[in-house]
Order: sequence, then C-alpha cells, then structure tokens
Amino acid sequence: MRITSRKLNTAHLSANEEALVRCQAALELKDKGDYKAAREMMGRLWKRVGNRPDTSSLHASVAAEVLLCAGILSGWIGSKEGIKEAQETAKNLISESIAFYESIGDGKKVAAARAELAYCYWREGSLNEARIILIKSIEKLSSAGNTKAKAVLRLAIVEWSAERFNKALSILTENHLLFEKIPNHSIKGAYHSQLAMVLRKLSTPDSRETDFPEILKHYEHADHHFKIARNNVFRANVKNNIGNLFREFSRFKEAHAYLEQSRRLRVRVKDKVGVAQIDDTRAQVLIAEQKFKEAEAVARGAVRVLEKSGHQCLLADALITHGIAIARLKQTERAQFTFQKAFETGHQVGALNKAGLAALTLIEELEELPADTLYAAYDRASEWLAKSQSQDIMLRLNVAARKVFANIRGELKPEVATETVFNTPCTFPLEVLKFEAGLIRQALAQSNGSVTHAAQLLGMTYQGLAYVIGSRHHDLLKARSPIHRRGAAKNKGVEVEGRSAE
Repeated sequence: MRITSRKLNTAHLSANEEALVRCQAALELKDKGDYKAAREMMGRLWKRVGNRPDTSSLHASVAAEVLLCAGILSGWIGSKEGIKEAQETAKNLISESIAFYESIGDGKKVAAARAELAYCYWREGSLNEARIILIKSIEKLSSAGNTKAKAVLRLAIVEWSAERFNKALSILTENHLLFEKIPNHSIKGAYHSQLAMVLRKLSTPDSRETDFPEILKHYEHADHHFKIARNNVFRANVKNNIGNLFREFSRFKEAHAYLEQSRRLRVRVKDKVGVAQIDDTRAQVLIAEQKFKEAEAVARGAVRVLEKSGHQCLLADALITHGIAIARLKQTERAQFTFQKAFETGHQVGALNKAGLAALTLIEELEELPADTLYAAYDRASEWLAKSQSQDIMLRLNVAARKVFANIRGELKPEVATETVFNTPCTFPLEVLKFEAGLIRQALAQSNGSVTHAAQLLGMTYQGLAYVIGSRHHDLLKARSPIHRRGAAKNKGVEVEGRSAE
C-alpha cells in the first residue's frame, strides 16, 4: 500500500537540477517510511538495489549526491526487503560519494555521509566499526541540526545494541536540547523511542513498577511524532516495543493487541524484516504464556526470513528465541544446535554480546549437557557479557555459574558444589582452572574487589575464596580491595578490607 504519492514537474529543470530535486524528494519519502515511492522518485537515475546510478551526464558534485542518495536507499530498502549484500552495495556507493566530498574539502558532507555509512555497518552487526565512524562524524558536525541529531541518535543506538546502556543514556540525555530544537518529527520520534528502550534495559526488578509510566510516556511521545511525520514503519516499531513492554509485566492480552497493530502496519508497507521482528516478539510472548508449540512455529518463521536479510544481530536474537521455544519442548539436541548457531552468528560479525547471550541462554535452558560444553559456554558468556550494564544479565550470569559448579560435582546442591570445588586442591583440566579464575574475576569486579562480598556471590566462605585466590590464582590478588589493619586495640592483629573499595 502506498503511504504517499508525489509527482514532480521537472520539465523546466536541467539534468543536474532535476537530479538534486529527485534526491531530496526521495530522502523525504524515505523518512516517511515509503521506500517504494522513494525508489520510484529517483526515476531513471536509479532503478533498484544492486544497480549503479546513472550519473554519466551529471556534474561531479551532483553525481556524488546521487551516489549518496542511492546508497542510503539501498541500505534502507535492502534492510526492509531482506536483500542479501544490500549493505555492502550501500557502503560502496556511500564511500564513492565520500571520496568526492573529501576531494573538494567539504567536511560537513563527509561527516554526514560517514554517519550513513556507519548505519550500514550497524545493520550488519559490526558495532565497533559503526561506533568509530559515528564518533568521528559527530566531532566534525559542529552546528546543531537534523544531520548532527541523526548521527548522535545512531551512536546511542549502537551503544544500546552493544548493551552499553548507561553510555547510551548519557548520549541521549546530554543532547536532549539538540533533539528539542530540530524540526524533523521522525528524528524526534526516534529519540523518544530509543530513550524508552534504554530506560527499559536499565530498569531493575525493584524499580520496574515505578519506571513503567516513564517508559510508556516516551513510547507514546515517539508514536505521536511518527504519526505527525506519517511514518508508519517507525510507528510499527514503537507498537512492537510497547507489546514487548507489556509482556514483561505479564499483560499478555495488551501485548498481543499492540503486536497485532504493529504487524498490520508492517504488512501494509510489505516490510518482511519488520514483520519477522514482530514475530520474534510474538514468540517471546507465547513462551511467557507457556504456549511453546505455537511459539516455536512463530519463531521458526522469523528465523527463516532473517536468515535471508543480512541482519545478523536480529538473526542472533531470533535464533535465541527459537532455541528457548525448542528447549521448552524438551528437544535438547535441536535446541543446542540452535543456540550454537546463534552464538556463531553473533561471533562472525563481532557482536560478542549477542554471542555471549546465546551461550548464557544455552546454560539456562538445557539440562544434562556435557561438562566441557557447560565450561566452554560459561567461559564465553562471562567474558563477553562482563561489561554489560544490565543488572538482569549480571544476575543471570550468577545463577548460571551456580548451575555449572553444581554440574562439576554431580547432583550436589549448587552451594555445596561450589564450596567443595573451591576448597579441593585443583585436579581439574587447565580449561576448568581458567573457568574458575574467570568466575572469581567476575565476582570480584561485581563486588568492587571485596573478597567477602565476592564469596557471598559465589556461595562460599570468605576463607575458602581467599585460600583459592592465594593458592591457585595469584594474578587475581591485585583485583582485591586493599586490606587495612584496624587501629583499635581490641582488634589488634585483625586485617579487614578497605571500606572505600567496597
């Protein structure tokens, strides 16, 4: 269904003037989510994703604008339609335009184009590359406006994708005046939507009820701005996220209602990837409702679409959801294969947080796994999720650690297994010793170096943990908080951990 219709009278324009007008109009249509109309607006200049624009009769500066526009549209349309290699095509076209802008010393255009290039890397899951490019672009964009706001917003999105939620929040809050002043309602809506998503991730179990109104308010602001902008694609995103929010509160009827609204909007604009994202959320709701068979079918369909899309981060997320549904159906081998595929998908594009989440979920969902599989999974999860700013992830890592240690000593209770392992001379293979060190390092980091608190996290005594560190992990001695002697006579000779470090 066409969102908007627009025809241009270009008979009075030169070829160069017409090209510039068409590019501007096409990008405006893109901002409204009408990608089909945007592609048609380019006319003879550019027909489809994968084709190089016809710039033979254009001035070099105009040709650069056409290349940039075609690159931007290739990224968005390729993403929506799940076209393989679309992001690589987009990067090549955008890079060509950047080369021209650099040759004439137009720093602002270079920075703006690089921000578009970074978004292609983000879609592929290459978060480090996207972050580096965006930071450099923002440094070059001194004046406030839509271009800088878009680059700042995308940097926050990259940090959110990397699970650096506090960093994403600081980016958004420090630049709130920038977003208030710009006239572009699509960017304003995206700002509120992203802020809501970050606040959701930073919400703790204790604060969730009180955080809910603030999060919902930002989603509603986002929907308001997207409605003004007539951007049904982004409105669909917001409704999908609201559905997910209601899932977290077990308000399943409301969750399904919002997801159905979101799906209708996505289907209307023939956005296959967007529909797959909504189906991934639907599967999560169905899992929460314990409708595992239905959830598995929905999740399988989402994975099938995303496998063809080139969106590796989205695919990793969908594979994790699918793996959970399969595991709940007690199909252990198939679930393990699915989690491992999610792990590999994230790892291949450098999205280590996604790979770590897949490894963590494998530990949580599957029983009776071989010890070496559990060791390897936890080793990766603890390493790649160590910098996560999500309290939920940290709690899940602690629970997973207890499960792994319980497995080490058979059917013992987790607390007993942990105590036994740590207070027994090390007779395990080298990889288990490495696993043990990684677990202690994580516990010390979470407790700001306090051995007492780290021991509590690990379910063991202070003396037991101190012995293990002193006898088997000398490199962790520096990770402890300083030990001070109490000056009081009654405590003479007693060493305690420095309070400042705790």
